[in-house]
Amino acid sequence: MEPFLTTHTGSLPRPADLAGLLFDREEGTTSQDFDGAVRQAVEDTVRRQLDSGINVVNDGEMGKIGYSTYVTQRLTGFGPSPAGPRRARPGDAELFPDFAPFTAARSFSYVRSNACIGEVSLKDSEAVQVDIANLKAAAEATGADEVFMSAASPGVISFFLPNFHYLNRQEYLAALVEAMRPEYKAIVDAGLILQLDCPDLAMTRYAYGSLEEFREVAEENVEALNEALAGLPADRMRVHLCWGNGEAPHVNDVELPDIIDLVLRTAPSGISLEGANPRHGHEWEVFESVALPDDRYLVPGVIDSVTNFVEHPDLVAQRLGNYASVVGAERVMAGTDCGFGTFADSSRVAPSVAWAKLAAMAEGARRAKARLR
Repeated sequence: MEPFLTTHTGSLPRPADLAGLLFDREEGTTSQDFDGAVRQAVEDTVRRQLDSGINVVNDGEMGKIGYSTYVTQRLTGFGPSPAGPRRARPGDAELFPDFAPFTAARSFSYVRSNACIGEVSLKDSEAVQVDIANLKAAAEATGADEVFMSAASPGVISFFLPNFHYLNRQEYLAALVEAMRPEYKAIVDAGLILQLDCPDLAMTRYAYGSLEEFREVAEENVEALNEALAGLPADRMRVHLCWGNGEAPHVNDVELPDIIDLVLRTAPSGISLEGANPRHGHEWEVFESVALPDDRYLVPGVIDSVTNFVEHPDLVAQRLGNYASVVGAERVMAGTDCGFGTFADSSRVAPSVAWAKLAAMAEGARRAKARLR
């Protein structure tokens, strides 16, 4: 792989009118302008990524209300939770009572109020084909060479859409594996890089009483993920883990050394992880003692996705250099900590700032590559 190619985690700022259409669809009203608005937004965001210097681009998740809960439109078995809305993330808020996390976004209500209440199965097999067609058309129109598409992992779906139907979590995971496998295969078969979104391997630590309990659940999630990906080429896939896309203290985050063995058990070749988050920016050092297998590569976040600071390109180059010093520059791709539109209306980063940050990342990658000569 060429040293220091650039990419990002997946979601990018959605046009305000498109966000409104996404909410209308979620509430059962689909505008006749929806499909056309998504197609145009995908082409616009692909073009803008290329203009910003991004090498491996995607559709910005323009047609999805959220990176995990979009599946309620494609699978059966989901509806209002019998237990009512879930609480917002505890932990930081409990330790710092004067800290008010950003939980007022309209899309957050969908995250907290839906659950698995029936048999899970594939309902709409065409939705992913529409996403693929939109992205491939945009790539052809703009000249994009390498493109990726993200998809929710079974583990993250099971977390954000809790089980009220199956006898146990294992049965629920097994159903999700069968339901999501066609989407994963369709993306790879279309010639796109498949990114599996797996914050369940890091972010969800706060939901369990002990590290051991969390690791048991994470291990089950890894096994489910690998089963769903069986037969797909590892070098056409990457996995993304994160500690939650929020500007918060993060003092309860699980540390990378405590989960790296589980992360390395995932099937995809690429590993996207947070490298700019101030709680995890030092963890490139993990790879000084943990050998990265020869067939794996890293996509560290070298810009964050939760503040309006625009990173200096030299800082980006320095961060890339840290990872390159332990795994080799040819196995490091520049990325973002998380998405800039994880849910349709949840970003605190102004869209113009998000694009400036991506441009700074691209310039930093150029400087990092120049330092290799």
